[in-house]
Amino acid sequence: MPSYTVTVATGSQWFAGTDDYVYLSLEGTSGCSERHLLDKPFYNDFERGAVDSYDVTVEEDLGEIQLIKIEKRKYWYQDDWYLKYITVKTPMGDYLEFPCYRWITDEREIVLRDGRAKLPRDDKTQILKQHRRKELETRQKTYRWKEWHPGFPLSIDAHSHSDLPRDIQFDNEKGIDFILNYSKAMENLYVNRFMHMFQSSWSDFADFERIFVRISNTISEYVMQHWKEDFMFGYQFLNGCNPVLIRRCTEIPKKFPVTMDMVECSLERNLTLEEEVKQGNIFIVDYELLDGVDANKTDPCTIQYLAAPICLLYKNLENKIVPIAIQLGQKPGPDNPIFLPSDATYDWLLAKIWVRSSDFHIHQTVTHLLRTHLVSEVFSIAMFRQLPAVHPLFKLLVPHMRFTIAINTKAREQLICECGLFDKANATGGGGHVQMVQKAMKDLTYSSLCFPEEIKAKGMDSKEDIPYYYYRDDGIKVWEAVKSFAEDVIHIYYESDEVVCEDVELQAFVKDIYVYGMRGVKASGFPKAIRTREKLAEYLTVIIFTTSAQHAAVNFGQYDWCSWIPNAPPTMRRPPPTEKGTVTIEQIVESLPDRGRSCWHLGAVWALSQFQDNELFLGMYPDEHFVEKPVKEAMAKFRKNLDEIVNTITERNKNKKLPYYYLSPDRIPNSVAV
Repeated sequence: MPSYTVTVATGSQWFAGTDDYVYLSLEGTSGCSERHLLDKPFYNDFERGAVDSYDVTVEEDLGEIQLIKIEKRKYWYQDDWYLKYITVKTPMGDYLEFPCYRWITDEREIVLRDGRAKLPRDDKTQILKQHRRKELETRQKTYRWKEWHPGFPLSIDAHSHSDLPRDIQFDNEKGIDFILNYSKAMENLYVNRFMHMFQSSWSDFADFERIFVRISNTISEYVMQHWKEDFMFGYQFLNGCNPVLIRRCTEIPKKFPVTMDMVECSLERNLTLEEEVKQGNIFIVDYELLDGVDANKTDPCTIQYLAAPICLLYKNLENKIVPIAIQLGQKPGPDNPIFLPSDATYDWLLAKIWVRSSDFHIHQTVTHLLRTHLVSEVFSIAMFRQLPAVHPLFKLLVPHMRFTIAINTKAREQLICECGLFDKANATGGGGHVQMVQKAMKDLTYSSLCFPEEIKAKGMDSKEDIPYYYYRDDGIKVWEAVKSFAEDVIHIYYESDEVVCEDVELQAFVKDIYVYGMRGVKASGFPKAIRTREKLAEYLTVIIFTTSAQHAAVNFGQYDWCSWIPNAPPTMRRPPPTEKGTVTIEQIVESLPDRGRSCWHLGAVWALSQFQDNELFLGMYPDEHFVEKPVKEAMAKFRKNLDEIVNTITERNKNKKLPYYYLSPDRIPNSVAV
């Protein structure tokens, strides 16, 4: 009688093993086997990290194995099991791989196909077509869209992390408990003694050092030492944790009436302001989105304030970007003066602090939350709903969706919900952050997620004109490496544009993102369908780059740039100044966050800047969803390209006081998971 050797690999994460009964059935083109209990006498099967082999004997040859069915039945108590993969050695000596990488919960059964990626057109038999259809029908019932707030991209229909499908939950929920992590962070930073001291102001700038953890020769220490300098202020627009707002100024806005007389002493080329604009030496950052946003009112004992400043910057003869004018409101007038470097020291310093505070709010809510977290969740839900596990694009994308839905659900549960942690320290808490996302949706376009296109649209693409824009330089390298990888995979499975058009699952995936993620807004520019291999490569690059590199660029520098409170105040407790010559050091300190809010802020930026345990970085694919040699060769080429980028960045950063490493591939996690 024919005999098959079945090898079963159990996951290595905590509680991955099971003591339940496990049964296996083989289904081939010539027949089906009986249900076989996988059990060895006097042996503990399916332990965590184990790889167990079993002989399965059948009555007659089954033909080509198409499906295997795994059933789990309770032994003593309910016991979840994480199945990595199964391999089957046929009587002819052939090896078949059946990737799983899923949890089997309760008394459930799952049906697996072999690991070769297949498009819908490749399935010829009814049994495979039916399996494909059933998988998607089940997933669409499990992964449902829900509106969290009007105008937001839709998110997963789950009230809490525990409501999520087991496959997308964190392995250890305590590891992503925001309340626990923030408390631990404040304990590790030795600031927990201050955390309840709300309304208690610091004495002066030096007093902030009492909660500042000095780590020698780091960016955070350099920021603390140089934060008042105009160079440091301007540098952050290029290479800080929010390097996405600065754009080349082509015309001074009417709402920001800066004159030549105001800035003449800041210009170094003996040109007029208009001539400097024409030569491309003037840049602008406008925080108009904050105009009209309600400040946090959750604490009646502390009035908090927001501003919507405009900042004009200049590229000096050293090619450094420095500020030359700041207006703290959108409407010019006598009570909204334009602050200048030539003003009194504290006038100019407070104006810069207001800009830094506004930048922090835009960064947290728009750059970080909306444009990486919420967008990545849209990609994740659409993938699970429309791409079966056998689809090559599911295999390509699933590593980049790891834990994204889980971290966002936990954030809605604890962090950005009503009365959540975000309300404790941030001036945009209490609903302001919701207004900001709603307003920012109009600027969330497909082209703005295409990294090179967005850089060019802002006039920031010239390396000769702007030589120290490392975010741009490294980002374009990573973008090109990801795009090359996507093209390689596409050409393996899509032999022509016609095949792209015929892929109904791909088209449903793209449509789901447009209809539910972008709410069907035509102006978003998100495609409703993909018609060419070239466009598909770009689309996949947008997804992978956003979920990996873009998130890394704007997330993991938060402690570096925001831990020194005066450089990134999460709230301001005095209104913006309405006249010049009145600002004192006391007024500045009273404007900055109190001791309690400072500590919550510090705990937050520390916790958000940490990598996950066992983090998987870009190019690392330990779960072998693909089994074909050409794809593995494409992965090896991708890793080689990424290694070259790492070496280039490492060499450039040598001996730099301000190294830029957030887009070094060895520091870019595969997915949004923190």
